[in-house]
Amino acid sequence: MESRTATEDDVDAIVALVAHAYRGTGGEPGWTTEAHLFTGPRADAALVRETMRSPGNTLIVAEDHGTVVGCCTVTDQGETDQGRTAYFGLFAVSPNVQGAGLGKALLAEAERVAREVLGATAMIMTVISTRDDLLAWYERRGYRRTGEITPFPAEHAVFLRPGVVVELETLAKQLGGTTVIHGTDDPSRALG
Repeated sequence: MESRTATEDDVDAIVALVAHAYRGTGGEPGWTTEAHLFTGPRADAALVRETMRSPGNTLIVAEDHGTVVGCCTVTDQGETDQGRTAYFGLFAVSPNVQGAGLGKALLAEAERVAREVLGATAMIMTVISTRDDLLAWYERRGYRRTGEITPFPAEHAVFLRPGVVVELETLAKQLGGTTVIHGTDDPSRALG
């Protein structure tokens, strides 16, 4: 599998991938499904395009024989109390290939981009606080719970199922040494 920076040609594939991974559309849902919590889309074409065009964002896709099977974003957060920080988001792996190590490889690629392209010394993310299995997956990869819990963003709450309350927990990881690659916006690398 190969990873590369997403292009406009990838938008529809990313939207379909995220729907498949988080809403169970396009086949059986994987272990990342949120269909029990939300209705409506997890991402649409406008959001993906906005993400791709926003300064400081790198949207990475993983391909298997020309098919997009994974994606994530790495966003430059600038200097924080943890040092130069990147935010990890829009992470999705096709349920058809979950359990084969692609998620681990894609997360490692995101960390490499954060370190080498952005010069980040820390990566943060938010995860639904009740997703114990997902939180544990990240903890096995070196992320720690910060204790910071925030309400689910109001602009997305319209998709919450009736009676469901969602909060987000922040996780963080200190990244190894940094080697900034100046003048590159293409984090292409093999995932193996």
